[in-house]
Amino acid sequence: MDAVVGSRSALSAGGRWALTLYPEAAEAGGSFRSVFPAGRGGGGVPDQVRALEEGARRARAKVRRYCAANRLNRLGTLTYAGEGCHDPTVVRADAAGFFKRLRFGLGGKALPYLWVPEWHPGGHGLHLHFAVGRYVGHSLIREAWGRGIVHIKLLGDLPVGSGSLGEVRLAARYLGKYAGKAVDGDRPAGLHRYEIAQGSTPSSLVCEGRSPDDVIGQASERMGRSPAHVWLSSGEDGWQGPPACWVAWDD
Repeated sequence: MDAVVGSRSALSAGGRWALTLYPEAAEAGGSFRSVFPAGRGGGGVPDQVRALEEGARRARAKVRRYCAANRLNRLGTLTYAGEGCHDPTVVRADAAGFFKRLRFGLGGKALPYLWVPEWHPGGHGLHLHFAVGRYVGHSLIREAWGRGIVHIKLLGDLPVGSGSLGEVRLAARYLGKYAGKAVDGDRPAGLHRYEIAQGSTPSSLVCEGRSPDDVIGQASERMGRSPAHVWLSSGEDGWQGPPACWVAWDD
């Protein structure tokens, strides 16, 4: 459960701001929460497209936070040899075995990782995009996989002076592109949008206050510095959701 900072005095006449801070990921996001229940339209059917888009957005955000919290900045792709693999159950089992062998080859210590399945555009079945947070030799990856081709992706297009958080956020954007696909047909049936190592989920706490400045100030105090990136929905034309904000800190 998220820890909560602030107090009941944060409640205003119509609601409060709540900002969830992920310290290890160095980012926070939140919105205004009304004390009045949202109205419902009559007789409508759920907006399937909007639901898919929201699910994709949440997936991208979780991938970004997980990569940042665990400093996952080494990317690779695992492809099956021959005619490929079209069975999601086999892919999941093979991925679990791959990371188990990889961890053993690195001395058995905890190995945070994230992997995302994707259908090969040429009809070759499924392949896996993955990220880890430390250097792993190509030969060890190839031996641990043992089912086909291993491709290591080098991160580029980083601004001068980018620190470790800049690297992992770039890696997260790459993986989030696959994890956040909003069309059901693009996501392999029987597989989650992404898989992560157990025990590596970033911690969180909730800051409550009367305004964005209030909750961002509380989060900044926790982080010990002001955020380098600030986004407010008030600056977006045509914003349709509740007032929202997002901030992130650099190294």
